[in-house]
Amino acid sequence: MALSFLKYLFLHFAILILFPNSSHADRLTHSKKHVALFIFGDSLFDVGNNNYINTTTRTQANFWPYGETFFNYPTGRVSNGRLIPDFIAEYAKLPLLPPYKQPGNNHQFSNEDYAKMVIGNITDVIKEIYKAGGRKFGFVSLGPLGCLPLVRALNPAGECVQEVTALVKLHNTAFSKVLKKLEIQLQGFKYSNFDFYNSAVERIENPSKYGFKDGKSACCGSGPYRGVNSCGGKRGVKEYELCSNPSEYVFFDSGHPTEKAYEQLAQQMWKATPSIVGPYNLEALFKQV
Repeated sequence: MALSFLKYLFLHFAILILFPNSSHADRLTHSKKHVALFIFGDSLFDVGNNNYINTTTRTQANFWPYGETFFNYPTGRVSNGRLIPDFIAEYAKLPLLPPYKQPGNNHQFSNEDYAKMVIGNITDVIKEIYKAGGRKFGFVSLGPLGCLPLVRALNPAGECVQEVTALVKLHNTAFSKVLKKLEIQLQGFKYSNFDFYNSAVERIENPSKYGFKDGKSACCGSGPYRGVNSCGGKRGVKEYELCSNPSEYVFFDSGHPTEKAYEQLAQQMWKATPSIVGPYNLEALFKQV
């Protein structure tokens, strides 16, 4: 299973949040009143770009019940409400980020779903953004992909798939070393690296500690652990189940957290200590000149 899962794993690389320094931010946003915030990530961070991409419903979330909790309508976010970028923007006193591809978007604040692109070397990507003026970066480690409801549903024992977990841990360890090297190589390069993996595992294994009732099953879906990707009935399977209270679940659908889980993770990214996010948290990066 681990080998067949490699493609899925590496499409879920760390999110990149770019905070250009003031001179570059002014040029990029055409305004001195805003801090430029750019999000590069996968479906866990996409605020709706897939609404404007010629793709299938398998990768979209612009239908009910997505968005039911906060927005009361589907925005394209793969959750019942807000995602991590939405909360980070709120903490930074910025407006909600619109999709990069949304018609009329002035690109002052943007979000791109780069999981659709094949990136051979994330180090090269970071260096290219650095050359363009990026100095403050926020990263998120790969999460517990082996424990997603969709993966549990494929495992007769219903447990986390350890082969996938091992690959995730190898990636996160290697990426942490890469960031430390870049800190030495690139003058002025400052970053925040959030331990998404262990923070998510904590909530999956100890849901009641964090205000959840279920850390293994999805709120929306079908099959074991509601792990079949059928939420909304538009992905080849029409029948699905929907829980009455998404805030009781860590996962909303077979592979994505609920708004409540996202909020808790965003709070840690923003203010947590170096044991969870370091060497800086996002609040510290925003406050630095």
